[in-house]
Amino acid sequence: LSHVDEAGEVRMVDVGGKPVSRRRAVARAILRVAPETVSRLSALPKGDAIAAAKLAGIMAAKRTSELIPLCHPLPLTHVAVEIELGDEQVEIVTAAETAAQTGVEMEALVAASVAALTVYDMAKAIDSTMEIAEVRLLEKTRS
Repeated sequence: LSHVDEAGEVRMVDVGGKPVSRRRAVARAILRVAPETVSRLSALPKGDAIAAAKLAGIMAAKRTSELIPLCHPLPLTHVAVEIELGDEQVEIVTAAETAAQTGVEMEALVAASVAALTVYDMAKAIDSTMEIAEVRLLEKTRS
């Protein structure tokens, strides 16, 4: 475990000696919803849930190091949030990119999580059966 030192104490990993490289991570969150909810997501009383979730995901990625205690603050070069509506689910796929000494997996995962939570928050008044079913890293690359 890189976040624990030899004495078992929690620490921030020193990445100062690592070379800067382009890094990209892609994550996904699945929100299971009632079929009627899918058709109503753009016309909810709080507003367009899809637009709000995209913005929330981007904003969350930018603040990841404030939310995850040992996460390095990174200069993000790009964050994308794509949302696809299925019959009974909302699929959120996020990508985060940087040129840095450490990866952007946490930024992609936080973006997907917060986007899913935003849809949940906006639709909870019309769908009490919603469930965030999956949040996972799909890929990470370094070049």
